[in-house]
Amino acid sequence: MSIITLADTFETGKTGVYFLKRFWSKQLLRRNGQLAPDAQLDEWKLDTALMDALGLGIEQTLVYLYQQTPDFASFEDWVLQINQGSIPLERIKRFHSLFEEGRDTIAPLPPMDPVLSSDDWLFWEEHGYIIIPNSITQEQCMATEALIWEHMGMEKNDPSTWYKEHKDRQGIMLQLFQHPVLEANRQSPRIRKAFEELWGHTDLWVNTDRVGFNPPETERWHFPGPGMHWDVSLALPIPFGLQGILYITDTEAEQGAFTLVPGFHHRIDNWIHQLPPGKNPRNEDLHALGSKALAGKAGDFIIWHQALPHGSRPNRTSKPRLVQYINWQPVSREVKKEWK
Repeated sequence: MSIITLADTFETGKTGVYFLKRFWSKQLLRRNGQLAPDAQLDEWKLDTALMDALGLGIEQTLVYLYQQTPDFASFEDWVLQINQGSIPLERIKRFHSLFEEGRDTIAPLPPMDPVLSSDDWLFWEEHGYIIIPNSITQEQCMATEALIWEHMGMEKNDPSTWYKEHKDRQGIMLQLFQHPVLEANRQSPRIRKAFEELWGHTDLWVNTDRVGFNPPETERWHFPGPGMHWDVSLALPIPFGLQGILYITDTEAEQGAFTLVPGFHHRIDNWIHQLPPGKNPRNEDLHALGSKALAGKAGDFIIWHQALPHGSRPNRTSKPRLVQYINWQPVSREVKKEWK
């Protein structure tokens, strides 16, 4: 590979997408130890918006770049391949509007009733999470479930197949990012509308994240995590931010259900300040803070404040837990530059 230099924002290749070459050059420079760890931290929001515009998973893309170290032309070929040969022009135009017009542009949802009721808002304010029922149709749930079983080559009614190795399995995560069924779930009007109401504005981008498969524990297979954690810097104060998870099938509390600490966004500052010097908050017993497993129905969508400790748990039932991770967020959100 030729010598890599940090590309300009508007330097493009065959796709004509702004910032793509800069993103590629940043990641390979960082991989080669030629970029300071905190360099371009102020560009992280543009990095994620670029991935959202191109329908790419952040982890999926970084793994490809770090493992394959492609030249830029090959990287663009990979991006086009993921997009079935072409990137929708409206997504490119919307991403370019961040640079050209200084504002975001997105087609609004058709008029619809609010998703959150007054009681939902009171619950949200107190607990920091909300469950949106019927966020996708039961037909979508069944199609998503069938997709996951087919992708893994497993049989729904044959537990002996649930534990075999698959190249895309990483613990309870399944590296399945792109599929029309998954994209239809991401574009659910109820899910998008709920995020818009919580954020208070509509210029949101949906990420392309993976799905999850958490089978029952056995004598030979034990829950690998992730346990309780945060996906945000613990530099205080933690800014407002949201995350979401979709139940694909009915999920009992003991079925490896999604787990969080309700209301902890009100307590986290004091709790961190009261820890003994040198204690890492991430290494504490976060379940002891009052964790709660959230049972739900197929099609339920859980949104939570990013300050809440959260995670999965061992599956003590006879059925696996199937989920999809979905998040809508604005480029204008606050992101701490210091990771703690």
